[in-house]
Amino acid sequence: ILAVSASSCIGSKTWSPYDMIMISLSSSRIILQCWNTLDFLMAIFFETSYYKENIFIVSEVIFTFLNYFSLWFGAWLSVFYCIKVASFTRPFFIWMKQRIARLVPWMLLTSWLYSFAAAIPFALDLYNEHNNFTAPLPMTNSSAMRTTRKDSLTLLIYLCNAAISLPLILSVVSSVLLIRSLLVHTRQMQNNASGFRDPSLEAHTSAIKSVCSFLILYITYFMCVLLLLFSDFSTLSSGESICIVLMAAC
Repeated sequence: ILAVSASSCIGSKTWSPYDMIMISLSSSRIILQCWNTLDFLMAIFFETSYYKENIFIVSEVIFTFLNYFSLWFGAWLSVFYCIKVASFTRPFFIWMKQRIARLVPWMLLTSWLYSFAAAIPFALDLYNEHNNFTAPLPMTNSSAMRTTRKDSLTLLIYLCNAAISLPLILSVVSSVLLIRSLLVHTRQMQNNASGFRDPSLEAHTSAIKSVCSFLILYITYFMCVLLLLFSDFSTLSSGESICIVLMAAC
């Protein structure tokens, strides 16, 4: 996908909004997978320095940034498809359809800034957690340390939740609107069908299935993130392992 989108942009003075989104989305996914592989190898072959130094903190922050980045690009792709494919006559929808080409670069830049801002408190929290782990308080102050730890997590949980909730809302709204528009158009095509196999009708049905599948995967991922944030799973418990596996799969 990255090669095809990039080749279509080579030599052209202007990039199409679709190519901009696809290049950003595919490159962010590739970088995310490469970073996961590198992080896995560092944790195996450099285990001591990986956890004692700040390599673990840097690795987790970069992963969080790339993950948010990828989620935002996926949301913008859903919005772009909705605006381009759905046939609504509302003034705002028509206004967006006319200006989507100029809005896409700003949408991508906003995603980059938002992801970076959401990763900063995550980095600070990991740094404080690393310091508390290497220099713990006495046992008499353990309850106070847990209370302080819980209070410091409040802002982080809200920011992480918002960082994932906003692209989820965009994806859900745009996908539902697109599915509704495709269903209406599919019914009209079925009513006008002559009884022969219509490739256009099959394409619309396939598009509806694809959008529904993407939406189910996205919502499943979001629910697993919420469970990890708000549930008191013990380390390496079955509940935590199931959530992590589902997140990786989705």
